[in-house]
Amino acid sequence: MARKRQSTIEDLVELTAMMPWWIGAILAVVSYLYFSNYVAQPVAPIVAGKPMDFTAPLFRGLATVLQYILPCVFCIGAITSIFERKKRSSLFNSASSNSGKKVLDDISWQDFELLVGEYFRHKGYSVEECGGNGPDGGVDIILRKDGETTLVQCKQWKALKVGVKIVREIYGVMAAEGAEHGYVVTSGRFTSNAIKFAEGREIVLIDGNGLNRLIQKSQTQRKPINPIAKEQSVIEPNVELPSCPNCGSQMVKRTARQGQNAGKQFWGCSGFPKCRGIRSIAPEPPSL
Repeated sequence: MARKRQSTIEDLVELTAMMPWWIGAILAVVSYLYFSNYVAQPVAPIVAGKPMDFTAPLFRGLATVLQYILPCVFCIGAITSIFERKKRSSLFNSASSNSGKKVLDDISWQDFELLVGEYFRHKGYSVEECGGNGPDGGVDIILRKDGETTLVQCKQWKALKVGVKIVREIYGVMAAEGAEHGYVVTSGRFTSNAIKFAEGREIVLIDGNGLNRLIQKSQTQRKPINPIAKEQSVIEPNVELPSCPNCGSQMVKRTARQGQNAGKQFWGCSGFPKCRGIRSIAPEPPSL
């Protein structure tokens, strides 16, 4: 399916939306300052006997229009970038839920590409979304990390298996573009010939079940660890632990992080935060 032809302004909005929103905001300010400053420059007087320069008035008239149009275009792109970022995050959170596989089957091919790109962002890649040429065309995502380039082709096919032809295509593009690695990601499955062709080559095939597991694993790894719970799990062996003066529970050794005692250790109740009982740690006797 061929892509619908767009105007230059639409292309510029789409290009800006692919960037972080703050880049679009900076471009809006810079473009306005540049063209408004040009328009404010005094007009060169007409000198008798010299041919008249028609390009300066034309460019001034163009700058008069562009000083308002370009900032608006960049602002629209920046706002679109913010909403697209929220949409990617929502897709990723939905796919990482228990019904993740159903989400992969129900979303459109455009959203599927956004979801795959978001997964690789979570893995630390710089992601360039190419937009594709429809549900069946071209490299969809370019990844960059540690000086290496990886090409990704996405196939949101629910009923069909991805065949060896698609894998051969991405392999050929990798050779032409000098990319080190390639991925083919689908919401469905791969044929045995496709799997066999990818073996021994720098191509990774990810089917729907595999993508669902990877997204859930990535989301689990991003969950914050409770520092208090982590601290409570560390109990020094062969040390007689004191009891809390408030509730009688066993105490654990902690380190003050702020205040005048910052950096000093103390005994804190293992029932924290329900109980805030503390004891000071007796200084060690000097060595003989």
